[in-house]
Amino acid sequence: MAIKQSTGARIGLSGNPSDGFGGKAIASVIGNFQATATLSEGSRLCIGHQDAPTLTTFRDRDDLANKLQRGELPAADKLVAATCKKFWEYCASHLVQLPDNNFELRYESSIPLQVGLGGSSAIITAVFKALMEFYRLTEADIPKPIQPNIVLSVETEELGIWAGLQDRVVQVYGGTVYMDFNDEFMKSHNHGIYENLDISLLPPLFLAYCAKPTNSAKAHGQMHARYKQGDQLVIATMKEIAELALSARQALKAGQTDLLGELMNKNFDLRRRLYGDDHLGAINLEMISIARELGLPAKLPGSGGAIVGICSDERLPEVQKKFQQHGYACCRVHPTAGDP
Repeated sequence: MAIKQSTGARIGLSGNPSDGFGGKAIASVIGNFQATATLSEGSRLCIGHQDAPTLTTFRDRDDLANKLQRGELPAADKLVAATCKKFWEYCASHLVQLPDNNFELRYESSIPLQVGLGGSSAIITAVFKALMEFYRLTEADIPKPIQPNIVLSVETEELGIWAGLQDRVVQVYGGTVYMDFNDEFMKSHNHGIYENLDISLLPPLFLAYCAKPTNSAKAHGQMHARYKQGDQLVIATMKEIAELALSARQALKAGQTDLLGELMNKNFDLRRRLYGDDHLGAINLEMISIARELGLPAKLPGSGGAIVGICSDERLPEVQKKFQQHGYACCRVHPTAGDP
């Protein structure tokens, strides 16, 4: 019997990108787009896209690790193979016994590529969850707050991609999550402070995005280097952005939609001040400009290529038409529930 696990796209509602700098963030998993991993026991160890006519086959786990290290795998399969490798390594180092069963693992995703919606982390998280179920592991074997660390290590340690924990935390926990990545707490506990929030607290949200890929890893990596070097502008601005998440958490719980909108706008303005227009790019600036012309609060939900904002149901058709006239897709956000 096949195991199927899905993980939705992620939108950052407040605090990003401070999440990668010891800050705070609020993010939600949405059901508009999903990544899915389907895993079934088989005679051989193989992985591949759901629609692939043939799968990449390995003699055993060592063969997978070796081919991954030598760069012999198709680009898309690297995420999945690296996830399996890090999963097995964690279990081995923490004395979690796994049967030596082979499996066939297929994956697919409807999440738009490289528009800051957590597409890569969604694939990794879906595969991770499928592996947990396949090996019948529970939080007693791999504590839930540690699971995002393993998901993150797939990209940072195996693939050399700079990334933060925000996407991985919310996609592991599901729903809407408030996250505090306080440096001292992280060092002593090896994870942040994570709190699921009731998704009914969220106001009606819209998402606008483009199909043009962007890549922020280099820019974020450079900013992180400045942060580590003690750049006071970076440190002060990231702290200010982080505090927006705490204020947004309070605004959500108090039902203060207008205040939440002000905080979203300020989040974008601070990010713009720090990174500059050249990094943000004309596309992101245009989408924000359209939202503000319509009188709607909005911000970048991730690294770029999309914006998220607040919009009533009554105004949504008008908003969609406006964005579509400029060549952008626009839809109502459908948050999904997570753990209570």
